[in-house]
Amino acid sequence: MKRSFTSIPQLYRNVKRWTEIISVLSKYGLADWLGRLNIDWMKDLIRAPDGELVSHQKKSVLIRMALTELGPTFIKFGQLLSTRPDLIGPELADELSHLQSDAPSDDFSEVRETVEKELGKTIEQVFESFDEQPIASASIGQVHRATLLPGIGNSNGSAELDEVVVKVRHTNIERKIETDLDILSGLASLAERLDDFKNYQPTLIVEEVSKTLRRELIFDREYRNLIQFRVIFKKERSVVIPKPVGALCSTQMLTMQRLDGIKLRDAQKTPPVGIELVDIAKNGANIYLKMIFQHGFYHADPHPGNILLLKNGKLGLIDFGMVGRISEQLREDVETMLVAIVNRDVPLLAMIIKRIGKCPSNLKESALHGDIADFVGQYSTQVLSQFEMSAALRDFVEIVRRYNILLPAEASLLIKTLISLEGTARLLNPEFSLMEIMKPYQRMLTLRRLSPTRQARKMQRFYMQLEQLADGLPQRITHILEQVQNGRFDIHLDHRRLGPTVNRLVLGMLTSAIFLGSSWMLSANVPPLLFPEHGPWGIRDLSVLGLFGMMCSVLLGFRLVWAIRKSGNLDQQNE
Repeated sequence: MKRSFTSIPQLYRNVKRWTEIISVLSKYGLADWLGRLNIDWMKDLIRAPDGELVSHQKKSVLIRMALTELGPTFIKFGQLLSTRPDLIGPELADELSHLQSDAPSDDFSEVRETVEKELGKTIEQVFESFDEQPIASASIGQVHRATLLPGIGNSNGSAELDEVVVKVRHTNIERKIETDLDILSGLASLAERLDDFKNYQPTLIVEEVSKTLRRELIFDREYRNLIQFRVIFKKERSVVIPKPVGALCSTQMLTMQRLDGIKLRDAQKTPPVGIELVDIAKNGANIYLKMIFQHGFYHADPHPGNILLLKNGKLGLIDFGMVGRISEQLREDVETMLVAIVNRDVPLLAMIIKRIGKCPSNLKESALHGDIADFVGQYSTQVLSQFEMSAALRDFVEIVRRYNILLPAEASLLIKTLISLEGTARLLNPEFSLMEIMKPYQRMLTLRRLSPTRQARKMQRFYMQLEQLADGLPQRITHILEQVQNGRFDIHLDHRRLGPTVNRLVLGMLTSAIFLGSSWMLSANVPPLLFPEHGPWGIRDLSVLGLFGMMCSVLLGFRLVWAIRKSGNLDQQNE
């Protein structure tokens, strides 16, 4: 829901937090744009940045540093924002993906209060042991090791669990996040006023990321994700999904099986004995490609800290707060794009891009086709073993962003996941090529596109849409005819960029009218008069009103000519 500063005085709510945020932005040289707004008290907070601190850093690095200093909500916001390279650009998205969400942990007394409130029992009635020190603390919650009492972990009739981890939401984190999201919404509304930020669609970004962040506050969703992934991979022997303990899960806490392994980022430094990292990289990539292209439901945060290498050589996935889903239509479009790249079919690829994304009204199609042709020519001839999927996806996103084409959130998240996946795999095998691993899936996708079952399903969907159109069309036509008959049929036209042109036309007509009127007053000697008897150079009976009007028309005429010569617009700067 969009918020307006004309109706809600957001700038004056949470003043202390506003002051802190603006001070941090100013410290890193990111608040200059706020100085162009007519908000006096905000201007007073903006100071020149410390040149020694930030002068040698790129802007993307400064943004990451500022978000880190602003705390957990902004760190999480930056991490979620990194999944939208089509909006913020690949460079900034890469930098924000390095944000570390280490946050101060709550006191154990607060953790105990939350756990016992959610369970309706004391910790001692459920857990044999519960470590007071968390093993990790992120922006939304912290994780503790624990051991269940006998009989607690097999309430579903399955094998008993003993060693678990308990994820507990930070105390009052919901109120803190809502405060910061309210301020982010205010900053986005301010940014919308400036032409420099309009192309980034700040309000849309904040609304979309805020929705995702609010979802992650609810641990029930992560619990359901765990259940679904366990069903999908119940027959897969190479991956382990932690088993949740349903009776000990709620909105504010999540209890699940503890996996005994090391994170991939540590495995690369000290490889386990008897385990080939090259095989682990290939196995992990295959797992993710199955999620994406077979099930359409995938773990969307494959960075090295979220994948564990277990002692038996299997991979364990943790942190299912961020997941991605691919609709069947998007999956078909992705398949078509891959086919178009292989076949060097530029028109088909351009058509798919325009169908997937939301294109601006002034899209330069010929230039877009040219850039796509260069893209296809560069990557379609590369050897699969040397093909860099992440580089190709970054170039693709750069093209999309250059022409202000807005991709759907599910497509952007898929692109970000594939880039992260290849980066993680190359930690284990520097020569890893995701495109080479995808080769069998390309054959599978081609066969699936031609399968009679899929064609029958598409025809069924088309028939249902046609039937729905046929059912509603007579009623809509009847409604239009009734409006025409009753004289209530209105046509609304949405004009774009006509304001300056109309202003220029009106000013030209006004200048002509003043000039003609002044000429008539001068010729008719309309009083009051200058030089009624004798004047210089034989001038006499000169109408004051006519002379004044003539001077005004000349000045207006010069202004009109200058505006046209400068930009073609009257009251708008040249863009």
